[in-house]
Order: sequence, then structure tokens, then C-alpha cells
Amino acid sequence: MPILRSAALFVLAAVLEIGGAWLVWQGVREHRGWMWAAGGVLALGAYGFVATFQPDAHFGRVLAAYGGIFVAGSLLWGVIADGYRPDRWDITGALVCLAGMAVIMWAPRNG
Repeated sequence: MPILRSAALFVLAAVLEIGGAWLVWQGVREHRGWMWAAGGVLALGAYGFVATFQPDAHFGRVLAAYGGIFVAGSLLWGVIADGYRPDRWDITGALVCLAGMAVIMWAPRNG
């Protein structure tokens, strides 16, 4: 159960961070207006709180592991939101990052 909770928190963090950054991008680079950017800033702020709910108490470990989710999630966001088509190297890199995330976060530890 702790792994499922941790995974769900990582997914929520990715939606907030990547979605927030995408909204800022849309507001500024795509000229959709300051409301889009403001929504992005709020989402990015909410993202900052999500990591505090991870079961692991080590900030560095949680954020390092989240990096793998961020990489894979960013590619997936691009596919869904922007029609991006990752190549085999994008996919391979994302899988390597996810494997690293799993080792960092969920490897058995003594104490």
C-alpha cells in the first residue's frame, strides 16, 4: 500500500508541475493571456506541497526519484496535449528514468 500511495503522489505531482508549466507556456509563449499563466503559477505552487505527503522522510530522495516521473510525464504530456511523437530514444530514456526512480524510492533498505 505505501508504494501505491507514493506512486499516486508522484502522478499528482507530475500533473501539477507539468500542467502548471504548460499553462504558463500557453499563457506566455502562445499568447493565451495572463489567466493561463496565473493558473499555471497556482498549479506549480500546489505541486510544491505534494512532495511533503510522500511516506519517505528524505527530501533529497523524494525529489531525486520524482525526476524520473517528471521526465516520463513530460513526454506523455507532450503526446496528449501537443501531439508530440516520441522516438525510440525518448521512450528508452524515459524507461531508464523510471527504473532509476523505482530503485531510488522503493529499493529495500535496512533502517
